[in-house]
Amino acid sequence: KCRALICWDQVGERVIEGPEMIKVSPARGVRRFGIKGKLSPHFIRPFEILDRVGEVSYRLALPPQLSHVHNVFYVSLLRGYKYHPLHVVSYPLDQIRADLSYVEEPVAILDHQDRVMRNKTIPFVKILWRNHPEQESTWETEESIRTFYPHLLS
Repeated sequence: KCRALICWDQVGERVIEGPEMIKVSPARGVRRFGIKGKLSPHFIRPFEILDRVGEVSYRLALPPQLSHVHNVFYVSLLRGYKYHPLHVVSYPLDQIRADLSYVEEPVAILDHQDRVMRNKTIPFVKILWRNHPEQESTWETEESIRTFYPHLLS
């Protein structure tokens, strides 16, 4: 058999371990979290650890929105969570539905931008959403905002 020069022993005699010998492409099999298709906050949120799968991997309790993501994570991807009172977001209970969801409402338009896509120009607006800081504002098409929230563009 043809083998790399790093291991001349018989198959099964020795196990090569260590991070210097193992390289994994971070882009292979990457799933994006969230509806917008991006990891907007670098750390998504704290999740409960269900059990320890191996020496360096844990199974997490993920919400149904992340059902497309495998729930076993390598320990280097996890960070400890320190409670901070500003991390708790309070919503009015009368606006929360029976399925524990609520409707996002836009507050204001922060900016306008025209994006050129091959042979047409699409107008976009930057929307500030209620109960979110300005850093979490999103770019939406002007057409969709005109359809669902016409009072913002008048």
